[in-house]
Amino acid sequence: MSDQTENSNAHGQAGTGGPEPEPIRFFGTTWVGHDGGYGLRRAGLAAGSLITAFAAAMVLRLSYQGLAIAEVGSFVNVIVVVMFAVCSAIAFRKTWESFSRRPDGSRAEDALRSLKMIGFIGSLIAYFLRCFFEAPGEKLRRAEYETALKQYEKRRSTRSGNPAGRRPKGGRPKRS
Repeated sequence: MSDQTENSNAHGQAGTGGPEPEPIRFFGTTWVGHDGGYGLRRAGLAAGSLITAFAAAMVLRLSYQGLAIAEVGSFVNVIVVVMFAVCSAIAFRKTWESFSRRPDGSRAEDALRSLKMIGFIGSLIAYFLRCFFEAPGEKLRRAEYETALKQYEKRRSTRSGNPAGRRPKGGRPKRS
């Protein structure tokens, strides 16, 4: 909360009633000015997602070895490997797309939620790769924020002033 307040004040929007930047998970609003440890947070998120993906792959390997020990057969082994590969690819793609556009909230997105949970390694790898370019989702939020700032400035500049401070048409000031 303090990051958002500090950054809003640093960019001159908190007291003016202008648009506030939308915080990004793990980054708050430090993405606006790339301040407040932004670079360290990106590096930390990249390292954390890669380490977590590696640990998850080790857990999946242990579960695969459990299937081999149980001698369930090669058909089941192939199905499990293909299922995790396909789910990881879907999760990667959907996570990567979510960095550049808002989810539409359709039933298709909800139906893919379980596939994305199974293929969580794909999501972690997408986070890892995106951290090399920007904070995940920064480009989308920056475009939305800049559009909101332009619209706010346009609305503010077209006003002719504060109506409460105007003199009445009779020429005399209002009494309070």
